[in-house]
Amino acid sequence: MVGAHHHRPTLKQTNKAFKSKHATKSSIKEQAKGRAPRQPVKATPASASAAQLRANRKNAAKQVQLKKRQSLVSATRLFSGVDGTPRIVAVVPLTLDANAKAAVSALAQSLDVDSDDCPEGGLWKLKAERFKTSAQFINLPYGQFYSTLDACKAADYVLFVLSPTTEVDEWGDTLLRTLQAQGLPEVLSCITPSLPSSSVPSPTDTKLRAGILKSLLSFMQYFVPTQTRVYDFGLSSDCTNALRALCEGRPADVRWREGRSWLLAEGVSWVETADSKGNLSIMGVVRGAPLNANRLVHLPGFGDFQIDKIMSAPLSRSSKSNQSAIQMEVEPTVLAERDDGDGESLISENEPDTMANEQTWPTEDDMKMQGEVVKEGENGDPIPDAEKGTTPRRVRRVPKGMSEYQASWIVDDDDVDDEGDEDGEENESAMGMEDDGVEEEEEMVDMPHRDDDVEMDIESSSRKSVAFKDLDLEEESRQLDEWRKRARSEEEDAAFPDELDTPKDVPARTRFQRFRGLRSFRTSPWDPYENLPRDYARIFQFEDYRRSERSVRRRAEEAGGVEPGTRVTVILRNVPQEAASQGSKSPFVLFGLLQHEHKVTVLNFSVQRNTEYEEPVRSKDPLVLCVGPRRFLTNPVFSQHTRGGGKGTNNVHKFERWLRPGVTSIATTYAPVLFGHQPCVFLRETADQQSPKLVAMGTFVNTDTTRVIAKRIILTGHPFKVHKKTATVRYMFFNADDVLYFAPVQLHTKHGRTGHIRESLGTHGYFKAHFDGQVNQMDTVCMSLYKRVYPRWFSREQ
Repeated sequence: MVGAHHHRPTLKQTNKAFKSKHATKSSIKEQAKGRAPRQPVKATPASASAAQLRANRKNAAKQVQLKKRQSLVSATRLFSGVDGTPRIVAVVPLTLDANAKAAVSALAQSLDVDSDDCPEGGLWKLKAERFKTSAQFINLPYGQFYSTLDACKAADYVLFVLSPTTEVDEWGDTLLRTLQAQGLPEVLSCITPSLPSSSVPSPTDTKLRAGILKSLLSFMQYFVPTQTRVYDFGLSSDCTNALRALCEGRPADVRWREGRSWLLAEGVSWVETADSKGNLSIMGVVRGAPLNANRLVHLPGFGDFQIDKIMSAPLSRSSKSNQSAIQMEVEPTVLAERDDGDGESLISENEPDTMANEQTWPTEDDMKMQGEVVKEGENGDPIPDAEKGTTPRRVRRVPKGMSEYQASWIVDDDDVDDEGDEDGEENESAMGMEDDGVEEEEEMVDMPHRDDDVEMDIESSSRKSVAFKDLDLEEESRQLDEWRKRARSEEEDAAFPDELDTPKDVPARTRFQRFRGLRSFRTSPWDPYENLPRDYARIFQFEDYRRSERSVRRRAEEAGGVEPGTRVTVILRNVPQEAASQGSKSPFVLFGLLQHEHKVTVLNFSVQRNTEYEEPVRSKDPLVLCVGPRRFLTNPVFSQHTRGGGKGTNNVHKFERWLRPGVTSIATTYAPVLFGHQPCVFLRETADQQSPKLVAMGTFVNTDTTRVIAKRIILTGHPFKVHKKTATVRYMFFNADDVLYFAPVQLHTKHGRTGHIRESLGTHGYFKAHFDGQVNQMDTVCMSLYKRVYPRWFSREQ
């Protein structure tokens, strides 16, 4: 039976079959058509990993939170307890009408504590039983600049007291900039409570006071960007909040204090021993790193001293049962004592050995005797003539009087035209001078030169030179004055700041005898141990500074000492009596030093000039250097900061006569050794010693004693006559001997040409020079000379 014929449908659309909710197993199996069914998934790996990652993140966050909490507890454990270590708060008024005592009294009133015994200036301890801690306030009077710097170095918090009516003056602005460069701990700002008779808006004038606080906050955020508010101590709520921030917060770490110990003196006594010196006892609480008795300590304003021993100091407690204070006396014990065998000495300088470094110059008699020996020979016999075949095969003619070393700088250029034809083609209109047509014959001498390809005999001859005639002295002086009085633009002076006119009355070879010429300032070698001054024999230098620093810090950690938070009495040896009188003032801080930090070396600082300081700052000007715990008077030398902060190819750096604004420079000075990243501040003292000017700020770089600071001078000359690549130059020198003396030094022009001196012309210092290209008549010929400069010795304490 033949089935019916069906045409293929034109549309190939197939609709999805209806899926019943109650499909049977056989229907499902028939629909699968042999495909294996997919196994049910209980837990996919992706979901399991996601859950695992979520648990890991929660665990990691919990560990970080726990770690932060433990670090906070360990950092604040030192201050826990009313009788524990107090938090040091330096109260700094920034205006004349701001009062530190008023601010501290307002904080005490918020705790209902009597503040009648709070001094205008000095230490005052506040026990905050509500916060289970205590605070030690350093009340600083307005105008004490250096005392404020020392107090902020030892403080855990700095409380700036502002005035709601008076703007911060120049003294306060300089202090803020100096403290910002020195490094500040945690900072709070406040205004003192208003007096009824004053014109300050009362607490009810909320709109006016809100505007004042907002303006003061904007001012303080310029120096301390982390500031979020200025507290108004006229409100009890602000006093409580400020006191809570002081008592419950964690003091910020000051980087330069890491690994160092310090102590704020609570009591000072002095016992005379001999020679107007004695033992100074300082009582206080050790802070920072452990205090080692074998290391030296520094007292600002007095210097470095040795520790004799460290004694325990009892706490002073008052009994509540009795009205009068009862001292709980405890017998002090020796916590640490100096070991004379392991303790560091006070030797800070080397003793120069004059005999070992003696250099004796030959006398005239020695020179005469040496000349006779050369003529006669060592045995008295005449020196024989040279053997045949040993004479150089080629001679090169040079001007008479030029040495072999000077002749090596003469350029042999095939592009130089015949010099006999130069006379008629030279430009004769320069500076109004006319060529009189008189030709002079320059006597030439022969200088041997080897050439293995060509064999020639020694010969002597003369040749034509440039037609030249000396002017009389009056005309020469008149033209020199006219040329030196030419107008120089500011752009030209900025591009060539080292130009110097050669003196006319002193020979240039005498005036610049300590200078030398360099073929390349960037690559020419310079021996750093050549012709060092006597001060370099007094200093110390490290073979590897970074390795020595790591070794010193490792030994300091291993040695240990009296732990921070211990109340001790430190007894110092051989301290002058003036230090005891200073101890009665506020503050009196003792800083522990690392090993070798008493020895003097060469320090390099990267500094930038203060934008607000407008007076010129010259190298070797006396400046007060504040770095770390030290402060001393120094005369730094400024030099260029090499790109990238490295030494360059030859460790030669250009001397800067001025510290220019907007440019980072290196300040080099003699000073005691420093370790770590230490900020530095340069100040210039005025008639009022407590109102210095902030000159520059920066950071400590290294103790590189081989850094060569080369001072450059540029002697300039005028191209009197020009013919292609050859020029006759005048006004650079004023006698022929100077021309021959400086002949080996390379010349350059302001338009980029380089050349050398070919020969001297006349007796007034004219010379012929050959360059590597066409010389412009309006160009200036320059010669760069260099001399190494050194800083001056410093004054140890200021």
